[in-house]
Amino acid sequence: MTALSMESLAAYWSLPIVEANIVVFFNLLGALLLGLLVGYERSYHGRAAGMRTYGLVCLASSALTVIVGYPELWFGGHTHTTGTPDVTRVIQGIVTGIGFLGAGVIIKDGFTISGLTTAASIWTASAIGVMVGVGFYAAAILLSVMSAIVMMWISKLERWLPSRHAITIGLTFQPNAEPDLETLKRLLKDCEFEIAWGSLTIGATNNKQKWHFVAIPIKNNAKPSISGMYGVVQKLAGLEDFHLSFARN
Repeated sequence: MTALSMESLAAYWSLPIVEANIVVFFNLLGALLLGLLVGYERSYHGRAAGMRTYGLVCLASSALTVIVGYPELWFGGHTHTTGTPDVTRVIQGIVTGIGFLGAGVIIKDGFTISGLTTAASIWTASAIGVMVGVGFYAAAILLSVMSAIVMMWISKLERWLPSRHAITIGLTFQPNAEPDLETLKRLLKDCEFEIAWGSLTIGATNNKQKWHFVAIPIKNNAKPSISGMYGVVQKLAGLEDFHLSFARN
């Protein structure tokens, strides 16, 4: 029997392998739902990594873990080398290498981070490749479809669910100016925003204080306005320069 014989190719779609692919699918579905749940909590609080990023990472992690439980079904139930290959070491090397590749597409500008979903999708693509490589074709197809759904539709789900869209703010004050935190808090509250306190950083250059922080709406599903925030920030005494942008991933 050759590698391209009908009997050899049919082994990849044998009943035990199809049944294993179904089990893998349910694992992927559960991982996706739980990943989206955790990602929604982060998205709700205005963090950069949201539902799509967490969903894709959880999907890929589940895929790479669950196939390790079926080594006897890899490669259609037979290997093409003598001895027992350690495929898990190959998978480990792939995931590590793809991790460095994904890190290269993440861009951080102040509190704004972009490229997280792209990096997670690259990592998920490596998991799809691994599943195809070991012969879990049906599970790889399902993972591809689920990943595409996450990237195309979950962002719309995030907009439909209650959330708080964050705005990143950078303030530069005039030399020797003494900014008043309470005044800033009051101005933000007037437009129904508040400071995400874990994000506040204060520095100084040439006697000019520089404040950076993330402002989040007090109410759910509030529609943040950069132009509205522009008018609020301008009211700060001693302000020399400022920068506003939406926090995004």
